[in-house]
Amino acid sequence: MPIKIHRWLLVCGVGALLPVSSVLADAPNAGESRGATLCTKIPVPCEAVIAHRGASFMAPESTAPAYRLARELGADYLELDLQRTKDGQLVAIHDNTLGRNTNVAEVFPARAEAPVSAFTLAELKQLDAGSWFNAAYPERARDAYAGLPILTLDEVIDIAEGGRHRPGLYIETKVPDQFPGIEQDLREALASRGWLGEPESPAASERDRVSVADGPARVMMQTFSRASLAALEEAMPEVPRVLLLWVGEGSIEPAPSQPQGDEESLADYYARQTVASPEAYGQWLDFAKAHGAIGIGPSTIQTEHDGAFSRQFSYMELAESWMVGMAHDDGLLVHPYTVDSPADFARYQQRGVDGFFTNRPAALLEFLGQTPADPQQLLDRLGY
Repeated sequence: MPIKIHRWLLVCGVGALLPVSSVLADAPNAGESRGATLCTKIPVPCEAVIAHRGASFMAPESTAPAYRLARELGADYLELDLQRTKDGQLVAIHDNTLGRNTNVAEVFPARAEAPVSAFTLAELKQLDAGSWFNAAYPERARDAYAGLPILTLDEVIDIAEGGRHRPGLYIETKVPDQFPGIEQDLREALASRGWLGEPESPAASERDRVSVADGPARVMMQTFSRASLAALEEAMPEVPRVLLLWVGEGSIEPAPSQPQGDEESLADYYARQTVASPEAYGQWLDFAKAHGAIGIGPSTIQTEHDGAFSRQFSYMELAESWMVGMAHDDGLLVHPYTVDSPADFARYQQRGVDGFFTNRPAALLEFLGQTPADPQQLLDRLGY
């Protein structure tokens, strides 16, 4: 058994026959000070506030109001999923099809199930990427959300650069096997906008609380794909990279589990998945480190839900205390996804994580002792 795993087994007093998930869940928070040292050394903001597809609790994900609101609230990073259009343009879209959060079935009914890569940018710009939010969350609906367009990478950069706060960009190569060479395309796009190389520091009078874009970690790259992580290492060795974690085929080996029947929800299915062993988890940490990653992004189980997001963002638990400790022992930061409630912020903070992907940056900033502006008032001020 590798030394790093053995140390955590000893810390937890593990009996050989007990399941890893149950025995190691309450490991002491040995990684907290280590993580603080790591984020300072790299340097990446400690307790990073990563606005998941923008402030996507309050506005349609990956749209201008979501990103502008996250910027004005003071998030450290604007998070986005990157895909490439048929005509080679880089766009911020999470799903590799368009049916969930656009009106593609109305505009292009014959291609309603087609991947993003089957559309030109001009075609994507015809879609309404905001009205679905008003229908799904009427209590947070705004007339201005109707008709919002899909954004290009350049447009997200414009938003990041457009306020007093200067957040960084936290970019995922989404389904990269569908987009050969996207890592090099991304390098060229970021370089053309001046987001690679040494940043120009603004005058002291122009600084605000968030100035991540003025530092060496102004761009963070993330991916679930081992192949894309290696390609990012080759294309942008100077850019910090994070390996996202999942359990299942092509990811971390899962422990055997029995089907629970057709009544089981997808979220409940995810929630009961566990890793096969500490060794299986450690193999992915080893790969991340071997390819120059500075951290991992594990999925989480949410314990508190408010009906608006229900359990749809609750996944398998890959940020238990022993897992965070193993990552820190490997010199890797831990940024779990996607965490939205104060109870869960506190739980994972106690385990020593180094930041959060969150749909609710205002709630996270408040939890961290800051006083963000009221999101509703900010949206009013921004013209939405």
